[in-house]
Amino acid sequence: MILSTAYLGNVQYYAKLMSGKAVIDLYEHYRKQSYRNRCDILTANGTGPLIVPVLQPSGIKKPTRDIRIDSSKKWQHQHWQAIVSAYRSSPYFVHYEERFAPFYRRRYDFLVDLNAELQQTVLDLLRMKPRIAYSESYVQNPDPAEDFRDALSPKPRLQRPDPAFRAAPYYQVFTERYPFAANLSIIDLLFCEGPDSTGILRDSTVR
Repeated sequence: MILSTAYLGNVQYYAKLMSGKAVIDLYEHYRKQSYRNRCDILTANGTGPLIVPVLQPSGIKKPTRDIRIDSSKKWQHQHWQAIVSAYRSSPYFVHYEERFAPFYRRRYDFLVDLNAELQQTVLDLLRMKPRIAYSESYVQNPDPAEDFRDALSPKPRLQRPDPAFRAAPYYQVFTERYPFAANLSIIDLLFCEGPDSTGILRDSTVR
């Protein structure tokens, strides 16, 4: 299947990685307002986005691999504070905190580098070793059923039905305040379910 790069990709993204071989397209034209530089977490005020600011000349299409992070913004401090505030009371935050904290102190120039290193950390914690390849050119004319570059999107108009995915419910930190929020960032699942996260991903994959 064909995927885009993703910043702390959602549960559906990691269910796709678990289900088979994936190619991450680094040469597609970068899309604004997508999960390439955004993830959704559950906060005390409900679901909210964390957005990595990027530098993109207006009106110029660039390959995703060339998109630079806007380091003039204080995004790392803001993201980490939001993550700590949201998940410090979750069962497994204390176990995984030091695996994620360094990403919010280290400078990254390119979005794809940040995403790839975060993804490897998540896969290590999930004990997953999926077959992942990175494209060396734009992936053209893939099977539409296997192309999820835009289908995994925060924009409802771009989403499409996915019969292979059904979000399995799990404990969440504000469960007494809000109904289950499906398909958040993988860190929501990890901090709440820890070693059981892989089972939740497996239960979310319809075969």
